[in-house]
Amino acid sequence: MSPRPQKVTDDEIYMAAQRAMSRLGPNELTLADIAGEAGVTAGLLVQRFGSKRDLLLALSKRFSGGTSEMFTELRRGHRSPLATLRAYCDCMAHLADTPAAFARNFAYLQNDLTDPDFRKHLARHAAATRVELQKLIKEAIDAKELTPAANAKQLARTIEAVIGGSMMSWAFYQEGSAAKWMRHDLDAVLKPYIT
Repeated sequence: MSPRPQKVTDDEIYMAAQRAMSRLGPNELTLADIAGEAGVTAGLLVQRFGSKRDLLLALSKRFSGGTSEMFTELRRGHRSPLATLRAYCDCMAHLADTPAAFARNFAYLQNDLTDPDFRKHLARHAAATRVELQKLIKEAIDAKELTPAANAKQLARTIEAVIGGSMMSWAFYQEGSAAKWMRHDLDAVLKPYIT
C-alpha cells in the first residue's frame, strides 16, 4: 500500500513559515502560527517535523541549499550581470522593509549565529552567496560592465560587507527606504569599476 499523498508539501510549509516569521519574532512565533499560515493543523507539523525548532532547522537547511536557485531566478529577471547584482542588493533590503522587520530578522540572525545547528546552515549560505557574487562580478567584467581591474574575489567580499553594514547603518539612521540606502552604498563601491 503506497503512502497517502501529502496535501501540503514541505516547501509550502517553509513558505508559510517564512510568511509567519516576517510578522513574528522568534520568541513570538509558534507552530500554530505557521500551521495557520499553511492551512494545516499544528499537529500535522508536529508529525512531520517534530517541533518548531526542528521545522525552523529544516527551513534553514532548505534555504542554505537554495542559494544557486535564488541567483538563477535573479539572473532570469534582469538583463545584465550588473543589474542582477543590484537586484541581489534589493532582495537583501527586503529584510529591512521597515524598522520592525529589520528587528525581527536581526533576532532570527542572532539565533543563527549562536546556535551551532543553525549556524552551519548560515555559514553554508554565506559561502555559496560569496561564490555567486564572484560569478556575477566575473560575468560583469566579461560583459564589459566592470573593468578588468575589478578583483572578483575581493570585490565580492567587499560587496558582502557593504550590503550587511549598509543595512545596519540604515537601521540606525532610518532615512528613506533601506533599499535606496543600500543601493546608494553598493553603487559607491562599484563606481570605480563601472565602465
